Amino acid sequence: MPNPSTDVICLLDDDPSVLKAVGRLLSSAGWQAQQFSDPEKFLEYARIHRVPVAVLDVWMPAMNGLEVQSRLRELSPSTRVIVFTGKDDPRVRSTALNAGATAFLTKPFDDEELLIAIRLALASAT
Repeated sequence: MPNPSTDVICLLDDDPSVLKAVGRLLSSAGWQAQQFSDPEKFLEYARIHRVPVAVLDVWMPAMNGLEVQSRLRELSPSTRVIVFTGKDDPRVRSTALNAGATAFLTKPFDDEELLIAIRLALASAT
């Protein structure tokens, strides 16, 4: 059963203000948020730590969120992925969901919408 006090939710976004806001939201819900602005640093973390849920931005300069999702699936197949983006492109949405994302949210999203997506992702994590 998911445990908010011990489950670490990883956030990856190149926008520090998004990381800060979402990090605060997760803390207020009782989760620890591990924040990353660099996809490579996040993937290094995922190689050695259990990552039950990762919330990934799509559009980042060095590596897009779909590439991160693909590499993460190889490293940690049990990690549940939630993708979020400021540009809702139906092809990107379809690609992310077909690759196993449990949710696809468009910024700005409702706080409760993200919290529900995380709870559902944690409930399906193995």
